[in-house]
Amino acid sequence: MEKRENANATVRLVAWEITRNCNLSCIHCRASATQGPYSGEISTDGAFHLLDQIAQVGSPIIILTGGEPLLRSDIFDITRHGTDRGLKMVMAPNGTLITKKIAEQLAQAGIKRISVSLDGASEQSHDSFRGVKGAFQGALNGIRFAQDAGIEFQINTTITKANLEQIPRIQQLAENLGAAAHHIFLLVPTGRGKYITDQEISASEYEDTLNWFYDQQKTTSLQLKATCAPHYYRILRQRTKEEGASISVKTHGMDAVTRGCLGGTGFCFISHTGIVQPCGFLHLNCGDVNQTSFEDIWRHSEVFQSLRDTDQLKGKCRICEFRKVCSGCRARAYEATGDYLAEEPLCSYQP
Repeated sequence: MEKRENANATVRLVAWEITRNCNLSCIHCRASATQGPYSGEISTDGAFHLLDQIAQVGSPIIILTGGEPLLRSDIFDITRHGTDRGLKMVMAPNGTLITKKIAEQLAQAGIKRISVSLDGASEQSHDSFRGVKGAFQGALNGIRFAQDAGIEFQINTTITKANLEQIPRIQQLAENLGAAAHHIFLLVPTGRGKYITDQEISASEYEDTLNWFYDQQKTTSLQLKATCAPHYYRILRQRTKEEGASISVKTHGMDAVTRGCLGGTGFCFISHTGIVQPCGFLHLNCGDVNQTSFEDIWRHSEVFQSLRDTDQLKGKCRICEFRKVCSGCRARAYEATGDYLAEEPLCSYQP
């Protein structure tokens, strides 16, 4: 029965690395993306077929990511195909390639929202993080073109020691720009991120940051979401209990009905060559869509099956009373120990 329930898990989000080609050189990039071309990328027809397969399993949000997705010449055709299949198409460009014309084409193809990363509150700090001079101003220009075309946008920020103290200013910038949301990401040391592990914040800084983020719910109109930071969903429950409050969609938005690590449970990642992973940071081959149907991989991957059963977690994660709403970052556990079910290495909470 457990296996049947796991097989029927609902896919809610699919991040598709539609290309690994990129015009920036971000110091934390999980894909170590750079100027391509890269071999083995899924063809246009293959992309259409993949979207058809996903639509047969459910109606998830499709996040077109990269690399830089706008470097694919067929990106608008692929987006339109997904839109026509009833999928909610969103995109994660870096913003620098968005012109007035491209923004209009994105809107016409059905892109509902874009996420643009700002990892510094100033040109100097963001450009240093992104590895290319002008990236900050390019992102701001792209955001304005998207706004003019009627496309909603959110700001994503990867938190490291280098920008930790800038997070309040980045959030204020997101608000000033008219963003719909601000999503923070805690650094996972994969790809080029392995070479800046000294920039990873400590467990106590992690805890302090997430508590600060919780407090922002009361001060901003932005939708706030902590990603690759599953402890937030423990903190959310601890803090609301302390306040004598209850958690609901009305008071806490989607945080009330989602959980920490979604890898393999409601979310998966598809690489530019078609390899399915629990997430972009957890490099486990769960199947190849060029050889196996997306439905078969989603329903029957052994890795996905184990991630859907929190009783298989190890160490203190296994005995933690918050494991069903947190689960720990499986990618961080894997990078630290080689075991994706091991306890989360950056958690200071003692169950």
